[in-house]
Parts: sequence; structure tokens; C-alpha cells
Amino acid sequence: MRNRIKDLREDRDLTQQKLADIIGITQRKYSYIETGVQPLTDEILIKLADFYNVSIDYLLMQTNDPKRNK
Repeated sequence: MRNRIKDLREDRDLTQQKLADIIGITQRKYSYIETGVQPLTDEILIKLADFYNVSIDYLLMQTNDPKRNK
């Protein structure tokens, strides 16, 4: 999961700081999430899925299909 979140961020040429600002957390907290030091909360998971317009299952690596179910 950490790699997927990092890959999505890097694919959009975003820094950890910029993405942290977008989802309303500190860069340090985002870094800890991305490296697995801190667990990903439901709230942040939802924010990331909304921002990237992907399913939560995709972020959690339960599927390789990023599309959201309608």
C-alpha cells in the first residue's frame, strides 16, 4: 500500500509537503504514513481516495483497478 500511495503522488509530481497541505496534515505525518511508521487512518484514506479519484480498495491494494464503484 505504501508504494501505491507514493507512486500516485510521484506520478502527479507532488511533493510530500504539497500533498500533506492538500489533505490537511503535516509533511512529517504524511512522510510517516508513506513509509509505514504511522498507520493510515480511515479519514486520511478517504481524503487520498477522493483526491486521486480512485477506490479505497485500490489504495489498500485489494484490486489493481483504480476505478471507483458508482
